[in-house]
Amino acid sequence: MSGSRRKADIPDWASRFETLANQTRHPQLRSFYQSGAVAAQTPLEQVELLAMDVETTGLNAASDSIVSIGLIPFSLRRIRCGEALYWVIKPPSELSAESVTFHRITHSDIQHAPPLPDVLTPLLEAMAGKVMLVHYRNIEREFLNEALRRHLGEGLQFPVIDTMQLEARMHRKKRSWLDRLRRRAQVSIRLADSRTRYHLPAYHAHHALTDALATAELFQAQIAKHYWPDIPIGELWD
Repeated sequence: MSGSRRKADIPDWASRFETLANQTRHPQLRSFYQSGAVAAQTPLEQVELLAMDVETTGLNAASDSIVSIGLIPFSLRRIRCGEALYWVIKPPSELSAESVTFHRITHSDIQHAPPLPDVLTPLLEAMAGKVMLVHYRNIEREFLNEALRRHLGEGLQFPVIDTMQLEARMHRKKRSWLDRLRRRAQVSIRLADSRTRYHLPAYHAHHALTDALATAELFQAQIAKHYWPDIPIGELWD
């Protein structure tokens, strides 16, 4: 089982949400922060989680945009696929050929899709009170933060568990000085490659809802193999 983080390294999201609720000017964000965040010492098995994946027009949150969002609520025991949410989003700029090839969302798909501001209310309601789960937090966190700055004038902060980060922690510990000396390639921590190590089935990549499901399943496998159900949530989130 993996070691504990230092107490100083564990974010106190419950206190941060209280502060943000008092500081934010936008009513939607105030309501989101007022919903609160679980205490860092809460056992993981008692926490409501929400797997999220977003597909984007590129990798730069400042210049690219979100084109789809997938959400699936789950716990360690159950993935609630019947409560999943999925939106195709109309970006403010045209799709590039590279973007369409990557996530297969076409111009016809977005023609009558809502812009991001139209889905913010159900999105924030779904996220309220949950700990988010993603694979590579820089995408979801940075794109949502930048999108809300653009549309509401304020960014968005929320607790995240990153399955890529958890996988990286485990494989950094396993990598010996001899591996580094011989410059052996590091183990891939991409979503599909990580799932293969846990004998999870291969899914079609780069669909927001499928990737959210794939991330939830990967997390359940990571916890079963490397952690324990009553680990404090603060040991895992960022």
